[in-house]
Amino acid sequence: MDETAADPTREARPSDPPVASLVARGGVGGILMGLANLVPGISGGTMLLAAGIYPQFIASIAEVTTLSFRRRSMVLLAAVVLSAALAILLLAGTVKSLVVSHRWIMYSLFIGLTLGGVPVVWKMIRRQTAAVWTGAAAGFLAMAALAILQSSGSGTEQSGIGGWVMLFVAGLAGASAMILPGVSGGYLLLVLGQYVPILTGIDQFKEALKALDMGRMFEVGLQVILPVGLGVVAGVVLVSNLLRWLLRHTKNATMGALLGLLIGAVVGLWPFQEGVEPELGSSFKGQEMTNERLAELDPADYPTERFAARPGQVAGSVALVAAGFVCTSLVARFGVRGGEEKS
Repeated sequence: MDETAADPTREARPSDPPVASLVARGGVGGILMGLANLVPGISGGTMLLAAGIYPQFIASIAEVTTLSFRRRSMVLLAAVVLSAALAILLLAGTVKSLVVSHRWIMYSLFIGLTLGGVPVVWKMIRRQTAAVWTGAAAGFLAMAALAILQSSGSGTEQSGIGGWVMLFVAGLAGASAMILPGVSGGYLLLVLGQYVPILTGIDQFKEALKALDMGRMFEVGLQVILPVGLGVVAGVVLVSNLLRWLLRHTKNATMGALLGLLIGAVVGLWPFQEGVEPELGSSFKGQEMTNERLAELDPADYPTERFAARPGQVAGSVALVAAGFVCTSLVARFGVRGGEEKS
């Protein structure tokens, strides 16, 4: 059987560019991927499509995970990973502040960015079969269930071993965005209740690095960076190889599930909600709120409540949704065209 036909991730594979060009495009793609992993709604896979290196990236991961260390693959992965890590380290605090302080604005934009990935996935579905629609329904219901768990408070962060495990799971889930176009790792972190804790940890690590506070760097690294990093590595290895297997054997159901996950992601992004400080004496995350605990509580950790939007906010939200949709659609279209031109 023809290997390209058997493995859809290798379709329309661009010809190998020079190493210098590979590094440059890998760097750009990595920066875009890093930003995507900070923002719920944007898919890292879609950003790699925009840079025109998605097929090479998937192929490189597959080679490395099978212990085939080609120079070109290692160079590309190094360029993507290092630039993505740099973008995350430098911008985590800014993105977190925007989400906390301007939630309805950012969530409206996230919805548009998320829905903008639908055409990307739809074009990858060659035939609309029963398996496609069954997979789409399953994916939608799974994502809707996650959103309900989050809104009910079941997805809040934990401490100790439980928190370490949840951060590992969050890294595992977030890694899917590096592989699957249209799926947002940031959103998965959001519904798992780990989005703000992870961004806070990254920002604290950056500040400790600036101050050369080795003790604080070690503490944050052990509590946050290490479990998330291990989860990401495990997720990339598992998801990349699982995706290749699923696309070979159950492509229609897999693409349908991917589409359902993408559309279902919008369920948990209702824009008109805001963080509200818990009342004195109330129970929050299993603790009674005292004056001391309220003073120590970060506004980023406040529970969210929905509010009645004003007409201007509704209009602004619709405009932001449209802007986000157009932005992701244009980036994805640019990536596809770039790949075709280089083929």
